[in-house]
Amino acid sequence: MKGSIRRRTRDSWELNIYLGRDAQGKRLSKILNVKGKKADAERKMRELLASLDRGLPINTGQLTVSEWLDRWIGEHIAPNLRQRTTERYRDVCRKHIKPHLGHVKLTRVTPSDIKGLEATWGEGGMTASGVQYGHRILSAALEAAVQMEILYRNPARVVKPPRAKKSEVQPPSVNTVNAILTASRKHRDQLFPALWLMTYSGIRRGECLGLRWQQVDFDRQEISIVSSLVRSAEKGLIFEPPKSAASRRVINLDDGTIEVLRTHKVRQMEHRLTMATSYENSDLVFPNEYGQPLNPMNLTKALGRAAKRIGTEHVKPHDLRHFHASLLLQNDQSPVLVSKRLGHSSVSMTLDIYAHLMPGWQREAAEVFAKAMSQGS
Repeated sequence: MKGSIRRRTRDSWELNIYLGRDAQGKRLSKILNVKGKKADAERKMRELLASLDRGLPINTGQLTVSEWLDRWIGEHIAPNLRQRTTERYRDVCRKHIKPHLGHVKLTRVTPSDIKGLEATWGEGGMTASGVQYGHRILSAALEAAVQMEILYRNPARVVKPPRAKKSEVQPPSVNTVNAILTASRKHRDQLFPALWLMTYSGIRRGECLGLRWQQVDFDRQEISIVSSLVRSAEKGLIFEPPKSAASRRVINLDDGTIEVLRTHKVRQMEHRLTMATSYENSDLVFPNEYGQPLNPMNLTKALGRAAKRIGTEHVKPHDLRHFHASLLLQNDQSPVLVSKRLGHSSVSMTLDIYAHLMPGWQREAAEVFAKAMSQGS
């Protein structure tokens, strides 16, 4: 018997639901009160027991949006996604969803509620891309509730968020990047080798700072990207897997870049000897002066200093990645090769970002097609 019914008053009944035992063997139960006739109490008991059989909490009708978001992040997101992604999801829920819908019963959320919420976001100054991101998170949470049979439908499915205006990537010029690297090397910036490697390989900032010497093959002239260093608001500096399966990759390097890394390794070993026991040998290619993981902002600041020396502002580490990709494409390298080198999940993603930087590529395709047609006639 999983539950019992006991009369409390003339029109009130007490339901006692058996939930099993805890780790110490203590009996667990849930007591609820139902008003009405005994038949009403029995019907409610059947509903609750049916929920238990499906593995659902017995009070899902009272579950609020706020409670479900916490449970969703804890049970569905945190175990499966990277720490930084989990934190971003949690921030969006805490700052933008809970203040407006958190008190609403999950089963009572309507498409109109969601449409109104997203309109409020826009009126508050949130960009269209921000609204889209918030919509995806809320919709994913509601979809998970559908899969768990807490909801019968996902009300976010019928709501269309505003379409974000696509901004085209405009990487720095060859002259600008060369001047930045020259300025960094001339002033003996300790992070010059990192800026050089990012420029000549297209790797992300976190991938650069997460690189270890054991992943650098000088003989084969290649590096293996297997982890990324990121700053977590909750855990500080942590190493995470690459963004996707495609981001776990091997990248070939040119002779000049290999020489930069060789020189950097020699200097790092000399520095390690001078630091003696104060140096922590983490095998990182670009650690801080004590051999520990480097704060990613230090690399950003190093690039900013070099850019400022040549009179250029607003150059960020990711601009070097865009520069690497655009220069390859503008010099007739295959989009497939560039996509693999960058670690994009698909070639279409690469073309979506950089196609506008390939002048004349459609004209060339038109000429090739016309030539093929004329030869066949």
